[in-house]
Amino acid sequence: MQLPSYQIAWATPAGALLAIEPGRDEVAHHAAALAAAYNDPHNAPLLGHTEPLAEADVIAHYASLADHGGRGFLVFRDGALVADGDLRNMSRGAAAFAFMVADVAAQGKGLGTKIATMVHAFAFRQLRLERVYASILPHNVASRRVFEKLGYAIEPSPTGFTEDDGDIAMVIDRPTFARSHAAQMAEIQIAVR
Repeated sequence: MQLPSYQIAWATPAGALLAIEPGRDEVAHHAAALAAAYNDPHNAPLLGHTEPLAEADVIAHYASLADHGGRGFLVFRDGALVADGDLRNMSRGAAAFAFMVADVAAQGKGLGTKIATMVHAFAFRQLRLERVYASILPHNVASRRVFEKLGYAIEPSPTGFTEDDGDIAMVIDRPTFARSHAAQMAEIQIAVR
């Protein structure tokens, strides 16, 4: 059974943000830009990529996410692709979250926090997840800051939700997110595409 595809919209002072669950054609259309961002010398080590990714790898990643019940998003600011993010490894009311702000010059300016807030609003409001985990490489200080701003805490035993044994595992639950992001959740619009 095909799951409905969603979009998440949020009008922010930093621009109009729109996250969409893309179809295969939309992924293919943006695969070159995403591959370039994943392979960027600044981004690749923060994402844990040791080998360059081709457009076909990006397309395969999104297909695998969908095949395994994950939810992948392309994120646009004022109509331009700026990031992607996803919820993966969904089971027993929980999922893992990952994201990438594509343009290095746009990083560290609050965009990642806004994108993460949008996808978490979807996870907790639409999917009714109880917890969302993050697996963070120890040297990815910027990502850790994003998760701390969202209200995440260190998770000492993250069974099934870390990418590698050396990663830092963090978690946030629905009540914590709802309490600290009530105003943003009221502004974020979620709709079937």
